Amino acid sequence: MTRSTFADELQQASDRIADVPRADLQIMLRRAALIIRNTGGIDLDPGVQDTLSDIAVELGLAKSDLIKTIIGDWLIANAYLPVPRLFDEESETEGSA
Repeated sequence: MTRSTFADELQQASDRIADVPRADLQIMLRRAALIIRNTGGIDLDPGVQDTLSDIAVELGLAKSDLIKTIIGDWLIANAYLPVPRLFDEESETEGSA
């Protein structure tokens, strides 16, 4: 289960709190505690933090999505990840060579 689906499950439970059995609430709260406890943040310098926030606003992205993109691009540029195939090599293209 991903964190976002778990967050959705928690939200739905809060909307119908009277209908959720106590045991289910207990399980969800324990799972939430584990997720929070095991989530490690990245400690960045204030200047880097501010710059990332500014760029995220400028691009209309969440800061976490921007960081994922930056890390992914860096891994590809430094040959730690394969370059994604953008075009099908078997497809025909128009134009002249």
